[in-house]
Amino acid sequence: MGFEQLAELKKQLAAARAEAAPAAKPVAKPGAKPARKPSPPRRAAPGHKPATDAKPAADARPAADAKPVDPVVKSIGRLQKRFPNVFPKNPAPKLPLKVGIFEDLVVHAKELSLSEAELRDAIKTWCRGSRYWKCLVEGAARVDLTGGEAGKVTAQEAAGAQRLQAHRAGRGAAKAAASSADASANASAASVVSVDDAAQAAATPQAEAESQPQAASPDTPAAESTTPPAAPSATAEA
Repeated sequence: MGFEQLAELKKQLAAARAEAAPAAKPVAKPGAKPARKPSPPRRAAPGHKPATDAKPAADARPAADAKPVDPVVKSIGRLQKRFPNVFPKNPAPKLPLKVGIFEDLVVHAKELSLSEAELRDAIKTWCRGSRYWKCLVEGAARVDLTGGEAGKVTAQEAAGAQRLQAHRAGRGAAKAAASSADASANASAASVVSVDDAAQAAATPQAEAESQPQAASPDTPAAESTTPPAAPSATAEA
């Protein structure tokens, strides 16, 4: 075979291969499910807002209505913060204050952001009550704003504090006794009402029985007539 024939044969083979080998297509495996087509996006209903991934922060609930704080309590709180050794917090016992300590506090009014009236109310409230009266013992040392000793409690001042405590205790006992008496009276009234109701309930069937007419017995003779006999007429006598 010559070179010309060999070249021609190669061309024919190449052409045959090109015709026999079309574009390769993926051959589906037997039993394989056809791939699903992507579903089209859903249309939102009219007036419906699309949901977003980011959720707005939940609104904080309004705080419960707190009771207003007494201004005097706020003033005392400032005194306790500024002079903790002189105005101790509960349950620590109170200390007898220096006589005239109000004038010393007025000097610090601007520092405490309190007026003279607010300071006066704070001192009056602080020095009123069993917790302060208990510390007024004869001979106890009074303190100034520095916590140093500034006088002593006299016998007269101690006796006055004891009277105030006794008076408050008496008022408390009287109030408790009055409450107990009211409770007893209410209980007695309730028991009386219950007894009357029971008596009325017991008497009701008897009253109903008496009000009903009784049938006459056949053995009872008829009642005699109380109507007097008619007088004979003059014509009959004639």
